[in-house]
Amino acid sequence: TYSCRARRHDRMDLASGRTLTAWRADERFPMMSTFKVVLCGAVLARVDAGDEQLERKIHYRQQDLVDYSPVSEKHLADGMTVGELCAAAITMSDNSAANLLLATVGGPAGLTAFLRQIGDNVTRLDRWETELNEALPGDARDTTTPASMAATLRKLLTSQRLSARSQRQLLQWMVDDRVAGPLIRSVLPAGWFIADKTGASERGARGIVALLGPNNKAERIVVIFWRG
Repeated sequence: TYSCRARRHDRMDLASGRTLTAWRADERFPMMSTFKVVLCGAVLARVDAGDEQLERKIHYRQQDLVDYSPVSEKHLADGMTVGELCAAAITMSDNSAANLLLATVGGPAGLTAFLRQIGDNVTRLDRWETELNEALPGDARDTTTPASMAATLRKLLTSQRLSARSQRQLLQWMVDDRVAGPLIRSVLPAGWFIADKTGASERGARGIVALLGPNNKAERIVVIFWRG
């Protein structure tokens, strides 16, 4: 359980899109690092369109690194592929990897435009890592709602917005998440499926987006945001 002053959540059936439970699901909340799943979804959409390749190598410099870059800081000499950057951004929440990927989709404005193209008229990204984690109360920048995030995740993982191959890849990156900690994984019954991405701000806000289900099968989307 979590003690929190303001908690919002949305739980959605993956197959049908039906909302199972919701609490303050239409209120805005900072995305923090949960945006990295949507970002990699946008990258995969470019791959599907023939505008990007997961094998393309991106080279970068020391000045491109920002705080918390546990993977990208080790590859200044050789660079990283687009696919490796996506894996680092989701599984290790590498902030520099996210910024390098964000540049390939047109920056925050480009990612927001992608969201509008797939029917999400709420979620917005305005800044880069690490400023987007500022999470000031009442600030609409870099925010979503639980309902919008759940719907967008479902579109990316089940609709024709992404190819079946790209859907599997995005889901696998979430399955391989290594920095989620005990938020949900530690309390799931044996045999439950989980694929997730978490986020946190310096002001105590937290977030998690996840796919869950019994019998090792993804059946529902859970989105939770709260302030500590």
